[in-house]
Amino acid sequence: MLQLYEVPQFPEGVIFQQDGAPPHYGNIVREFLDTTFRKRWIGRDAVMAWPPRSPDITPLDFYLWGYVKQYVYSGSINDINYLKQRITEVIHSVTPNVRTHV
Repeated sequence: MLQLYEVPQFPEGVIFQQDGAPPHYGNIVREFLDTTFRKRWIGRDAVMAWPPRSPDITPLDFYLWGYVKQYVYSGSINDINYLKQRITEVIHSVTPNVRTHV
């Protein structure tokens, strides 16, 4: 999701912050972040360390996932393909302006 949908829409020079959750800490993920954000990402063992006592919950946890769930589950989901379609639709509906304000 990050590579396909979000990164292409980030403004130039953005600093990316991620937590140290095991799926986010794999070698392939860190290599992608090192290549894409060149010393501009915050995380475990990153050039920019995660700040001490920093909350793990970001505005995306509060807003985006709630927004996605509200849309996706506003109707019944009958199969996995329809679920994927609904998720893709709602992610594409989030404009750069909305992301900036979140």
